[in-house]
Amino acid sequence: MSQDVIRTQSLTKHYVLGAETVRAVRSVDLTIESGEFVAIMGPSGSGKSTFMNMIGCLDTPTSGNYWLNGTDVSELDDDELAHIRNRDIGFVFQTFNLLPRATVLHNVELPLIYAGVGSKDRRDRAARKLEMVGLGNRMDHKPPEISGGQRQRVAIARALVNDPALLLADEPTGNLDSVTSEEVMGIFVDLNRSGQTIVLVTHENEVAEYAKRQVHLRDGEIEKDFLNEPTGAIAR
Repeated sequence: MSQDVIRTQSLTKHYVLGAETVRAVRSVDLTIESGEFVAIMGPSGSGKSTFMNMIGCLDTPTSGNYWLNGTDVSELDDDELAHIRNRDIGFVFQTFNLLPRATVLHNVELPLIYAGVGSKDRRDRAARKLEMVGLGNRMDHKPPEISGGQRQRVAIARALVNDPALLLADEPTGNLDSVTSEEVMGIFVDLNRSGQTIVLVTHENEVAEYAKRQVHLRDGEIEKDFLNEPTGAIAR
């Protein structure tokens, strides 16, 4: 029986801006099981970024509950949320968020440093993840010395180094050309085939087609939730 990695119950987020209340996410119920590959989609203002911030433990709900890998994180304080983020979630962002003066290997090591892992163990683990994404020969390079696609591979390796329950990718191909985007999305497909749970936030249909399930938000609510069957080159 599959375990729920994400389960939300009446998850709601409101922002008060002066005299106005913005209802960004409205009572969303969603379950994502271990091993799923889900694309969260929606137009600007749909609530997908706010929803992503909550499932990534970067923001807290106004009301409702959110269980991440069996832990109710809805009421945790900032320090507890930071611990959960580092332990259970790997983040991949559009802008890579790498340290330009640090080596590729050191960039991947960073989450392990925060987790208190010893130097030899973290170097070994970081090197293995870089090998996994095809960058075993770039470990001593720095981000400005490699291509955009390679930088995103470094970011993916860093996201995986703690073996997270959830890989959360926010517009991961937004700064890449179409050929490099296909290569990066191929990595996500391979990771999912090996059992990694992935939630991908995107506004691009071509990117969402790589996922096995699509959840579309509109006006802070789930408009559509359906299984997707990738075809052709996307199915790899």
